Parts: sequence; structure tokens; C-alpha cells
Amino acid sequence: MSRIFTQIFYVLFFMCAINIAAQAQNITVSGTVKDRQSKEGLAGVSVTIKGQTGGTASSGDGSFSFTTTAKVPFTLVASYVGYGTVERQVTANTSGINIEMETAVVLGGDVVVSASRTPERILESPVSIERMSAASIREIAAPSFYDALNNMKGVESSMQSLTFKSINTRGFNSNGNTRFNQYIDGMDNQAPGLNFSVGNIVGITELDIDNVELLPGASSALYGAGGINGTLLMTSKDPFKYQGASFQYKTGVNHVNDDNSSVQPFNQLDVRLAKSWNNKFGVKAAFSFLQAKDWFGNNYSNFDRVSRTAKAGDRNSDTNYDGINVYGDEVSQNMRNVALSVQNQTIAGIIAAGGPNIKNALDATFGAAIPNAAQQAGFLASLPAELRPAVQNYFPFYVGLKANLIPDQNVSRTGYNEVNLVDYDTKSLKASGAVYYNITNTIQAVAQANWGTGTSVYTGSDRYSLRNFNIGQYKLELKGQDFSLKGYTTQERSGDSYISSILGSYINEVSKPSTTWFPQYIGNYVGARAAGQNDVAAHAFARGVANQGRFEPGSPQFETAKQTIMNTTISATSINAANPAQSVYGAKFDDKTNLYHYEGMYNFTNALNNAVEFQVGASYRLYDLNSAGTIFNDLNESIDINEYGAFAQIGKKMFNDKVKFTFAGRYDKSMNFEGRFTPRITGVFTVAKNNNIRASYQTGYRNPTTQNQYIDLSVGGGSQRLIGGLPEIMFGKYNLDGNKAYTDVSYRAFLASAAATGTPNPALLQQYTFDAKGVRPESVQSYELGYKGLILPNLLIDAYGYYNTYKDFITAVDVYQNVGTLANPTFVKFGVPVNAEGEVTSYGAALGLDYLVDNYSFSGNVSYNQIGDLPVNYINDFNTPKVRFNLGFGNKEIIKNFGFNISYRWQDKFYWNSSFASGEVPAYSSLDAQVSLKIPSVKSSVKLGGSNVMNKYYITSYGNPAAGAIYYLAFSFNP
Repeated sequence: MSRIFTQIFYVLFFMCAINIAAQAQNITVSGTVKDRQSKEGLAGVSVTIKGQTGGTASSGDGSFSFTTTAKVPFTLVASYVGYGTVERQVTANTSGINIEMETAVVLGGDVVVSASRTPERILESPVSIERMSAASIREIAAPSFYDALNNMKGVESSMQSLTFKSINTRGFNSNGNTRFNQYIDGMDNQAPGLNFSVGNIVGITELDIDNVELLPGASSALYGAGGINGTLLMTSKDPFKYQGASFQYKTGVNHVNDDNSSVQPFNQLDVRLAKSWNNKFGVKAAFSFLQAKDWFGNNYSNFDRVSRTAKAGDRNSDTNYDGINVYGDEVSQNMRNVALSVQNQTIAGIIAAGGPNIKNALDATFGAAIPNAAQQAGFLASLPAELRPAVQNYFPFYVGLKANLIPDQNVSRTGYNEVNLVDYDTKSLKASGAVYYNITNTIQAVAQANWGTGTSVYTGSDRYSLRNFNIGQYKLELKGQDFSLKGYTTQERSGDSYISSILGSYINEVSKPSTTWFPQYIGNYVGARAAGQNDVAAHAFARGVANQGRFEPGSPQFETAKQTIMNTTISATSINAANPAQSVYGAKFDDKTNLYHYEGMYNFTNALNNAVEFQVGASYRLYDLNSAGTIFNDLNESIDINEYGAFAQIGKKMFNDKVKFTFAGRYDKSMNFEGRFTPRITGVFTVAKNNNIRASYQTGYRNPTTQNQYIDLSVGGGSQRLIGGLPEIMFGKYNLDGNKAYTDVSYRAFLASAAATGTPNPALLQQYTFDAKGVRPESVQSYELGYKGLILPNLLIDAYGYYNTYKDFITAVDVYQNVGTLANPTFVKFGVPVNAEGEVTSYGAALGLDYLVDNYSFSGNVSYNQIGDLPVNYINDFNTPKVRFNLGFGNKEIIKNFGFNISYRWQDKFYWNSSFASGEVPAYSSLDAQVSLKIPSVKSSVKLGGSNVMNKYYITSYGNPAAGAIYYLAFSFNP
């Protein structure tokens, strides 16, 4: 079935569905909801008919009204955080219903869906799960609900910029986390060209978020590939339950006491509109716009790309300085190798012009002696005039090599700081709309569109400036009490995004090509040394001369080159070695990758009279890669990736409902890999009322990402090419089986031999043999034992321990392929995804406590994560602190209409390892706080708060910016 036909099918299906409305008579249900003690109306109370779609939320004075086709008798359910749920039987009169609610300690009463893909009390969940409700989101101290995810038990994040955070659980944290899934209203929120979610840049708006559920650990048995470390599910508000207009304006400042910047403004506007008619037809729209100055990447530590660690030195003390947040200095050459290359090229050029082998002629003339300036001038005078310029340029290299004045060390070009290259004017615009139609009391059709654009920065193998990046998600869904059908597409557009290191390197190339810069440097270094200067002074002199003509940041030449390169695509790059002035350089992506996903699920539980719980489902997914050769190997060919899968789950309560066992299994197949079966077995044991022990065995896997499969991209300032791990790329395009590449270690030994003796030793080169099938999926087996229960009516405890075993971990190797000859080698560096040999294990535990007393809430959680034994040569990228904890304290109404909330978190130091940079992340703590005032007369509230209010700058991952405080004031209407 073609993609176009499939889309037309879903549109026609949806149009038919909304025209088969049941011909039942509408009735109106209305009344008021009040606080039993104060007799005041309660706003925002959810009022629904039990077991059916539709309903509403009470208005500012507590009144509610909605229409339904349900026939009496039925049961109304009124629920509101901080109050006990009230059920009211309606038998005849459906108007003037008076519901009174009492404040109540309600812990563990939340209903979750994601743990089993069916509603259940959170206390009875068979696996660990965290939840954040709409009411708790309104009370958070963090600037956004996404920032507050860090307060959940076991959750960590990698903050790459102000609006780009990658969420993770249970170890192996990373920038752009491909081991963690994120869903919005059932839609996979990943950018299909990246295979990870771009934080919440183009996600859900704060006024439209209803709840957040987070599953730590593997979840492939229910959700398919990916999510082997966790799954986050965000659900937006239903227009039948949350109606009316809402508005929020938040203003504040950041960069307080920041050495990089003066204090900068932070502004955000959120608007939501929702309306329903006759409990049949509902619409909603939401909008959010954020604008601020991003955090600055200013880690100027010296980075050693061999050991992948920071090392001593800076630009003044290390000739091969490579700053972590400095770009363009990745381009580096060995001084002796450059001198040898210039010598050989000059000799060949003079011979081609009819002259002698100039080195042999000089050796015959001077023997072992080093010719001085007068002797050099005399030798030049003996040559034909047309040969003299070339020989004069050759003298520094001849003298330097003969006198051993040229050291065996690398020299890097002078780079540019990140602040001069990256767009820090961060923006995030999100818009969404949805149309709901209740075909019957239990069947609903939905058409939904989410779109967002933003400017931010994210970290992968490089620092990528996302400018005007945008994603659209469009869904059609039909769902009922026992089934759901949906189809959606994700459309990713890279906008004006570009690679910072490529930009820095190419600005250098435009100002002066490296083929000129390095010989100038070495020639002037030799001249300075021959004149009696010491090594340090000679290097400083040589760099000063070579940098003449360098475009300084802020200069017209720099800005012109920057704008040209950042607006020219990578695939348009064309370097003219013969005439560098005619070269074309580009750092821009041109990605228009799309994802198409279709799935259906049916729950047979009711059909089986609840004898067992039984569900089945199936899905089909298509990745349509379109980067015009700027990311993938798709410049001259189209690339599609097809995936399909199916799952089944059966559960049964037994022993007087004291025990519930659930068995689930899923089979998935990607066109490029063998099929995978992922089982899950869970058990919940009720040891006392509201006290349950859970045990689970879960499996998970993830396919190599679209980039792991098909990437073909120059990075590191052009010093390396990242290629996909499929045989058609490695072997078909780059011939890494016919012309085998050499290991990184042996290549460096080969270079060292050339620098030391002038003649490289090819015997030192060791070939790397890739798996004939290429890169393959990685998998995990996870064992968990946990307990959740109410020790007291107002004290909830949640604890768990887990043990994971990973196989075929996807990592990467650097190899060097000789595309020349052994006598005259030319090496190309490749970064290739491969699977680590052996198993990787990890384990951990967590404990959470929630305590409510006299309207005060106390919470705390601590988590422990540790990596076990590692295979030989495996690069440890666990990237997770052993210990982290969170504390919370608040009261939503300490006095009438006045409340507060405080959150404190701390995490231990740990070592961060990534393809971009590696180093220690120091321990840090952060305090978020807010005070709020409700103004019921105008259905509004005012919140004054701050994140990291002590303004202690910290990093969550090495090589990324440090975050300081954000202080804000928010005004909300009808939140």
C-alpha cells in the first residue's frame, strides 16, 4: 500500500466515522460543585459520566453544564486534587445537581494508563511509574513542567541549552538520548532524522498539559523499539473537561552574575482556548511563545581527541590546543609530516619544470653541513631564475628537517569561541489544535495537529545550532472503550540549522586555506629558531605570521564569511585545491525527513466478561529520509525504512484478587535487521490493602538509529567523516571490506614512525575488520522488584531495585583508510557505528516518600545507579551519578489563597563520556522555589519563583553550558 493511498484511506475513514453518529436524544446535565465546609464553589473540578467519554470541568463559581446522549440512570464522578472523589447517582432529574466535596488526604489514588496500556491505580502498577498531574504542574517551582521532571525519582537530564534537555532514567545518559522514548497524545515525539526528542522545544504547551507519566526502564514489549532506558508519555487536556479561555504570561531574568553576559530578559506567553457543544463536538487550540538568551558554552579546556579526555594547556602553552567549546582548532597537522609533504611536493614540482632533484643537489653541495643565509643565497644564484622562488620557499623546510629544528608535534589552527558562531537568541513557538467528535457515548474521533519551531543548541558529535528548526505532527484517531485506531505523521524541517565546528573551520579556510597556513607556520617557526629564538617564542612568532589575514570575530569579513557558510548547505561544499578562492563551503543542514506511523489496538477484556484481561495490537512505521546529502547518504538516491510489529498481553487476577500476573510479548521487524521478540512478565502481590509488592522481567531493544544506518556527514571541522554502519554504506560506498581501514592506535604509531625517521613504517598498520552484517540492534533484559504502599493514610512509600543486562551495545570506532599507496599514502578518517562485544550490566535502587499533613506536603526520593562489569575495550558511557536525591516541601494554601512550594535536588559527581567531549561533571545542588497568590474573583493567580535561586552555576553533562538562576513572575488567568 503506497503512502499516499494509506493517508487517503485514513482521511476517508475519519470522514465516515464522524458521520455515523448515534441518533440518541441529547439531555443536559448541570449543577454546582462546592467545598463542603466553606460552601464556596470549586473551579476546575472534573465532572464526568463514569465509563463514558465527555464531561466537563466546573467554572469559576463551581457551576457545570454539559450535554450527553447517555440514558439515566448513570453515575457522575467529580474529582479534584486535594479532595476526595465523589460519585453521584443520577436517576431522573439531570439539572440542579449539587455536589459537595471534602478535602482529603489522597495518596496513591492516581489512575495511570501507560504501565499496562489500560487504566489502573498507580498503587497496583506492575512496574515502576512516576506521574505528574495537571494540579501538581500548577504548583511546581520550576519554570516549566519539563524542567520539573528532574524532581521525579530516578530521573536525570542532560541540559544542552536553555530549551533543550534530554531526559533519562537508569543510566547511560546522553546528549540527544536515543534510548529514551517520548510520546505526546500517543504520538512518538522524536525528530525522525535524529531519532530522539528535541526536549520540549516543539512539544506540548504548559496550559494544555493534563498529565505526565514516566516509565523507568525497558518498555519494548508494549511500545516497540526504543525506550530501553525509559518512556515518557504526556497527555493534553480534553476540551470536554477543560473548557474556556486560559492565559499565562511569564517574565523574568537569567544570566545573573554571569561573566559571559549582562542580565538578560526571559519572557513566555501561553494561551489556550477550548469549547464543546452538546457533549458531541469539541475543539481546542493552544499557543506558546518563549524568548530568552541561551546559556553560553564556555568550556575552554584543552581536549585530547586520542584519549577523549581534557588535558593541560591552553592556546598559549599548547601548540595543538583544541578547546572544547572552540571550533576550527580541530584542524591539526604534524609539523614534521607537513614539512616532509612540502619538501616532496617542491621536489616533484621542480623536476616537472625541468630542474634537478633539489634535495640531492643541496646535499651534494653542502654535505652534512647546514647552509647559512649567505650560502643559501649563493646556491640560489647558481639556479635558473624560474626555479629560484620555489627553492627559496623550500629552504626553511630543508634546513628545518636537516638541522632537526622541526619538532615531532602537532599544530592546530586558531579556532573561534562558540559564542562567536552559535545563535544564542533562543526561541520556542508551539501551536496546536484539535477537533473532537463523540460518535457515541464511548466512541470518539479526533483530528489533531501540533506544530512548533525553535532556535536552540544541541550536542551530538558536535555542537549543532538549531535555527528555525521545526516539527509538525498530524494525527487522525478513532478510539472507544475497547479499541483505538490511529495514524499520524511527523514532519521534521531543519530550517537554518548548521554545524558549529564546520562553520569555524570553514571561516578559517576562507580567510587562509590550511594548505597555505600550515606551511607558513612551519616555515616561520624554522626561521625564528634559526635566528636564535627559543621554542615558545618561535611558536608564538609562527602563529602570528600564519594568522595574518585571519577574520576576527565581529569584523565585516568574518560576518560575511559566517553568513555565507551558515546559509550554504553541506552538500554544496566544493573545495578547489588548485584555486582555493573558487572553493565553496557550507555548514547548513537541509533535512526534511518524515515519519509515518499507523497502529491499532483492541481490548477483549469486556468481551471475555472480565475473566481475563487480554489486549492485542499492531503497528506499521515508515521513515522517509530526505536530507539532500547533508546528513544521510541520500544525495543521489531516496531512502525509506519500513518497520512493523504486533503485541499481545494477557493478565489475570487470582487467589481472591491478591495476586495478578501479566504476560506480554511483542514481535518487531525492521527491513534492515532480523526480527525481534520482546517478552514481559509481571506480578503484583497485594500484601495488605493499598500495599503491593511488584516483580517484573522486561526486555527491550532499539534499532540502530536512522543516522547509525545511513549517515554520511563530515564533522570535527572536516577532519572526520561519520558513515552509517550498514554494509551498503561501509562496503558498497566506501569499500571498507576491499580496502580495509586501519585501527586508530596503529595509525598513530604509523605517523609517529614517519615523524621520527622521515620514512613511515607500514608494518605498524593493523587492519580493522567490520562485521559482515554491519551494525545490529542492541537489547536489554531487566529484572525489577518493588514495593508501593500506604504505610499510613497520609504516608506513601515507593521503593524498587533493578538489574539490567545489555547486549550488542551500539558504540563507534575511528578507523583510517588509505586511499593512496603505501609509498604515497593518503588517509581518510571514518567514524563508524559498531556493536560492543560482550555484555554490559547495571543495577540500582530508589526510594520515594510522600507525606501529607494539615495541607502540607513533604516529599523526598533518593536513587542509586551503578554500572557493573565491562567488556574489554568498551568505552564506559554510563554517564550517571551513583547517588542523587530530591526533597520537596509545600502548601497550596498556607493561608487563604496563598501557597508555596520548594524543591531541592542534589547529585554526586560522575564522569561523562560522549563523542563530543569527556570529563568530570562536579557534584551540584539546586533549589527551586515559588510563592503563589490565587485571586478567585477574577479566576487568576500570580506566582513569583525561581529555579536555582541560589544562582550556583552547574553543568549536567561535560562540554555543555553551565546553567544559572532564572527568576520569574507569572500571571495566569483561568489556569
